[in-house]
Amino acid sequence: MTRTTRVVILLVAVLLLGTVGAAAVLRAADRSGEREQEQAGGPPVHPGTVSLRAAATGRQLLVRNLAWGPHRDEIAGVPADRPDGPRTVSGVKCLRFHAAAGTGICLQAVHHTLDDTYRAVVLDSHLRERHQFPVAGIPTRARVSPSGHLVAWTVFVSGDSYATSTRFSTRTALVDTRTWAIDDNLESFAVTKDGRPYHASDINIWGVTFADDNRFYATLATGGQTYLVQGDVGARTLTTLHTNVECPSLSPDGTRIAYKKRVRGASPDAPWRLYVLNLRTMSENPTAERRNIDDQALWANGSTLVYALAGDYGSDLWTVPADGSGKARRLMVSALAPAYLP
Repeated sequence: MTRTTRVVILLVAVLLLGTVGAAAVLRAADRSGEREQEQAGGPPVHPGTVSLRAAATGRQLLVRNLAWGPHRDEIAGVPADRPDGPRTVSGVKCLRFHAAAGTGICLQAVHHTLDDTYRAVVLDSHLRERHQFPVAGIPTRARVSPSGHLVAWTVFVSGDSYATSTRFSTRTALVDTRTWAIDDNLESFAVTKDGRPYHASDINIWGVTFADDNRFYATLATGGQTYLVQGDVGARTLTTLHTNVECPSLSPDGTRIAYKKRVRGASPDAPWRLYVLNLRTMSENPTAERRNIDDQALWANGSTLVYALAGDYGSDLWTVPADGSGKARRLMVSALAPAYLP
């Protein structure tokens, strides 16, 4: 091969790479622009008033609206019995959201020139900001206690020495909305594991679900194992109850926990199935949902679970009976982070 031939091949390769790169950039820009346009056949969306208080018209379902268009990512409300009906969007954008008793927790991104930062914003019943806190990483979970007095959130963080490229670490914070006192890392709580005090540098906590204004449940991970823990806010303690539990969600009557269970034989990239644990007998049962669930499920009522799965425009919401019967069905397209208001 002559020098001239090598130069020609090099120039052709450079041109091809440049063309491919330019096409990718243009496609990404076009895709970004598409998200600002209403999706064909998508749910009707219109601006309006969204409240965290009980509505005279009946039970409400609030979600993060993922339908493409100018109101993408805004908190939207629909009648709970007509989830596929027109959505009323609020103008408040959240990555993660939950609400109860007139209190909302909204985890937001703050966009900067070079990167994004994140914050947790506590909202009143009119979705107005009451207080905000900086958070240390990408939001993943948010919950409000049934009374609205406590809020909790979990974010992914980097930099912990035990975390490798294939693992992650978290920070979970808890705030009392009556005093604005904050526990910004539940890893500082005293841990009792298998009946004994436990200390380890690799402890991670995530996915709080509240029983009341003192007792909560969450996931504790250490030594390659996950545990369901019961937390005591006043005593600042965490006590392990059961293994192989992630992202717990307490039933309205306080007797069962819905959660992600890592099952044997599943793909390492999709290992979780949706299970329900009876807290009285500590027996666990799978739901009829057989797909991988990477979400903190929500109890729509005493018998039905709601959770997110990947959809054409980000995520869709699905439901399945909690007792293992029936089958999964899609509840809403283009939606995430549900919260039911009475």
